[in-house]
Amino acid sequence: MRLAAYVLLADPSFLAASLRAYYDRVDRIVLSYDETSTSWTGTPLPVNECLAIVKELDTDDKCVHAPGRFARLDEHPLDNDTFQRQTALDEASRDADWVLQLDTDEVMLSPDAFVGSLGRAEAAGASGLDFPSRWLYSRVAPGRYLEASSRLGRPAASYPGPLAVRAGTRLVHARQADVPLYRVDLGPWNTDPARPRDAIVHEVVDPGAAVLHFSWVRRPEAMRQKFGWSGHTAHYSRPGVYESWVERTRHPRRTALTSPFRRRDWFRLVTVPEPPGGEP
Repeated sequence: MRLAAYVLLADPSFLAASLRAYYDRVDRIVLSYDETSTSWTGTPLPVNECLAIVKELDTDDKCVHAPGRFARLDEHPLDNDTFQRQTALDEASRDADWVLQLDTDEVMLSPDAFVGSLGRAEAAGASGLDFPSRWLYSRVAPGRYLEASSRLGRPAASYPGPLAVRAGTRLVHARQADVPLYRVDLGPWNTDPARPRDAIVHEVVDPGAAVLHFSWVRRPEAMRQKFGWSGHTAHYSRPGVYESWVERTRHPRRTALTSPFRRRDWFRLVTVPEPPGGEP
């Protein structure tokens, strides 16, 4: 399989760790970024910082610059998200069979497991690989994190969209695509609270081989910045969202112990490998 990838350059926090995990597995990486360093919501983005990180690690000249104007402020931020991803995916599809679409705060723990599952998705005739992410809520100590879980603290997979799609795929919403999916989970049954219990599982991987999604693992000032530029700004800016994150981060043990008594927002305390560079 000829593999390519695209990344949306906006957030430098885990960019180097994310790219290094699969850099030697792909032929090209399309760098998509707004040429005015403006987010989908109109806030400034640290694009130059991201470009400097990529320049340092791109030792084999695999990265292709694809700037554009994606801050269409008369459009919904998530529509801008989809538009930018589709533009990047179209460019990455050239001379490729499959395109990886990991965000820069997602880090593969086992590239071998990921590529192996992708090969089985190819053999099964699927057009997208639904590979499990473990959603990390906050870093509470070196190597210790609050992670989204089942109500009783079991591992839970999350699926923001297929993390690899066939070249030429059309996206319908952010990374999501209406295509046949090969679905990998953390157990022989569905572990994603957002999906039906009887959702099909084609393959099982150990949680130690999943993708770590450092979505909300930030310092407070970086978290507020992320809330401002994200396509999900409307949700993140609701009263209490940021305050709850601060409170739970300060009291992680209590947050995990009280999870069974909440109707949603369940977490467990876990030890996971730190990304290169340590604290974000």
